[in-house]
Amino acid sequence: MDRGKKEDLMHTVKDELVGLEASPLYAYRIENDNLPVVGEGDCDANLMFVGEAPGKNEAKSGRPFCGAAGKILDELLSSIGIDRDLVYITNIVKDRPPENRDPTTEEIELYGTFLDRQIEIIQPKVIVPLGRYAMNYIMTKFDLEDKIEPISFAHGKEYGAKVFFEDIKIVPMYHPAATIYNRSLGDTLFEDFMTLKKFI
Repeated sequence: MDRGKKEDLMHTVKDELVGLEASPLYAYRIENDNLPVVGEGDCDANLMFVGEAPGKNEAKSGRPFCGAAGKILDELLSSIGIDRDLVYITNIVKDRPPENRDPTTEEIELYGTFLDRQIEIIQPKVIVPLGRYAMNYIMTKFDLEDKIEPISFAHGKEYGAKVFFEDIKIVPMYHPAATIYNRSLGDTLFEDFMTLKKFI
């Protein structure tokens, strides 16, 4: 699929998300003058990062990972010599849950269909789920349920999966926000990111 076609399909995904009145988070978005956070980056990216849901800064700007966790993600990408513009960054849930609460099963199922389409459009070689919600969703989507374990064991490991476009790797990582509350995870996250260098 050429880049122009991918960009057209991604615009369609965005338009549908903007008008997603069926979402339980739609009213909260409108009340708070928030924006849906579709994702950003290269539609031809080899690396795709998937977080859980947007926070306050993300919902105000419409950009994923633009707050404190985003700053950490930028440092992590820089540490392996890759520009943020060359990867694709998104979340499972595309609207901010109230008070940054965890996304519900209903929200994950609804927005997950949009993430599935984004994966089909981008056709990445590696998907990096950030945090346990993203890991559980991605591992389940790629028929790796039997390999799911706590993120404290799964982080930095590579899991092979087959999709219609090619073989793919799933490499779960701690969510960058986790290092804000537990600084000792910072070194672990930087070490885990080094495993991505071979895919650049």
